[in-house]
Amino acid sequence: MAALALMSIAYGSTVIPLTDVVAALGHAAGLDGDIVSGPIAKIVVDLRLPRTIMAICVGAGLGVIGALLQTVTRNDLADPFLFGLSSGAAAGAVSVITIFGDHFGIWTLPLAAFTGGILAAGIVLLLVSRVRGQGPERLILAGLAVSFMFTALTNYLVFAGDQRAAHSVLFWTMGGLGLARWDNVGLAALGAGTILAYALWNHRRLDAFLAGENAAETLGVPVARMRRTTFLVAAFSTAILVSVAGVIGFVGLMIPHLSRTLAGPLHLRLIASCALFGAVLLLASDLLARTLLPPQELPIGIITSSVGAFFVVTMLIRNRPA
Repeated sequence: MAALALMSIAYGSTVIPLTDVVAALGHAAGLDGDIVSGPIAKIVVDLRLPRTIMAICVGAGLGVIGALLQTVTRNDLADPFLFGLSSGAAAGAVSVITIFGDHFGIWTLPLAAFTGGILAAGIVLLLVSRVRGQGPERLILAGLAVSFMFTALTNYLVFAGDQRAAHSVLFWTMGGLGLARWDNVGLAALGAGTILAYALWNHRRLDAFLAGENAAETLGVPVARMRRTTFLVAAFSTAILVSVAGVIGFVGLMIPHLSRTLAGPLHLRLIASCALFGAVLLLASDLLARTLLPPQELPIGIITSSVGAFFVVTMLIRNRPA
């Protein structure tokens, strides 16, 4: 992760020697050393460093969110997409881009995306509370319904709104870190920190889910309440992360599976592994997105979706019956 972080700062439309990167970072940290020229220091400290930090936070947060959702629903395909969380945040952001406009300055897009994600989570929980039984399959079905609903709303807003904003909408709904600045990196850290702290605090209760719901209840874990709380915390963190980075798919699906092969199923090591591998995946994906077609920047979701499709096909081939 450290090597990728340095490469992420050094490479882009303008390649900066690693010695200049280290010198600029050292000078910004108050250490004595060589002083690099003003433009290079500005690119390193003000543009690429916050983007790198945001990539680490978003990747780590999405990886941990995926692990928790897969645990509490006992579904290996669970991720923020499956429950409508990303779709709700996308609909909120697209409504601002195409219709309502930038009324709150730079915070308009994050606020709209956060509101959409929380609204989607509220609708899912409301649907689950109105049906008999509140098992994981009900949560998944409600999430799928809400996801399709908000996806349809997003498509309607694209066609009904300002067509000149279609390119911005397309780029944002595929994810990207181009909006990373020092004034919104804290939001990404808040989203990742919230889900990480919650997961580490409850890692023993999450371990109990691995033995089944009846065994978890016997061990004193309130299964239904724990599932709802986990979903709400995941919704809160997802809404924050999507509000600053757009919709980045497949990270929450892939990373828990990759982590379990090395860290095992118990959540203390699994959570740390998901955070690390999620950060590595997003750093590498962002680096590719910025260097494959210079000076253009690809949406980062294209990279993660391509890797995710290959990963799912590989899983299917490896798990096929003999």
